[in-house]
Amino acid sequence: MSDRLRPESESTLAASAAQLLSALRGSPPLTHCITNTVVTGFTANVLLALGAAPAMVDIVDEAGLFAGVASGTLINLGTPTPEQRAASLEAVAGAVAAGTPWVLDPVAIGSLPVRTALAHDLVVSRPTAIRGNASEILALAGLTAGGRGVDATDTTDAASDAALALAARHGSVVAVSGPVDLITDGRRIVRIANGDELLTRVTGGGCALGALMAAFLGTARTVGIDPLTAVASASLVYTVAAERAATRASGPGSFAVELLDALASVGPRDIADAARVEERAL
Repeated sequence: MSDRLRPESESTLAASAAQLLSALRGSPPLTHCITNTVVTGFTANVLLALGAAPAMVDIVDEAGLFAGVASGTLINLGTPTPEQRAASLEAVAGAVAAGTPWVLDPVAIGSLPVRTALAHDLVVSRPTAIRGNASEILALAGLTAGGRGVDATDTTDAASDAALALAARHGSVVAVSGPVDLITDGRRIVRIANGDELLTRVTGGGCALGALMAAFLGTARTVGIDPLTAVASASLVYTVAAERAATRASGPGSFAVELLDALASVGPRDIADAARVEERAL
């Protein structure tokens, strides 16, 4: 993980992340996930480990109703079957009508036509947050044809202008995942240099982060914290936990288990001590 950003033990973000983590564990947000079939179990376990309440409701005629009562909703386009496509559209409509914060994760868009068209249909409904790798964010902004499947072929910094454009166009917080995460709402920008390379060697590492962002957004709404801070806090807590897990793991298999344990045990002091962040206004 990059050391470009110095430790910021007094970071405002670290303090907010600690507050949100405590609030989340005190009142678990019901987190509605329409996500890809490869990562459903892992995503649910990540949410449970941190303290949230997952619900994987992706059936037409249920998804919209559930989004209306959930604390936060994730729409992940990893395996967009016809049923999931219809359920995603229904869930977004339900979330918008109820004021439920929702996250769009445009997995592997650009070169794949079905999911690319769906992502563009969904984004006009102004997601609370958009999370993707650099290539996915560039593709959603209409600037490239995407990456190599689910893998990014562009750098986080290369996607910064695209992230700013999407934030301005849709009123969304845009989170670009990479060695240094970049998160912006078009007015402020946060960079987070925590994490570990093992996250890229476990199926669902990024997808689970999108679900955590939905959970943190749900909690943030109840305690009066803004969406940018909520999304950045989710990324910070997750990546600090990943660093802790990596010190105990011997490879990807044990890392996946250690990550769940680290998410369950990570606390406010751990976040403050480990945070490597940069926060600035634009």
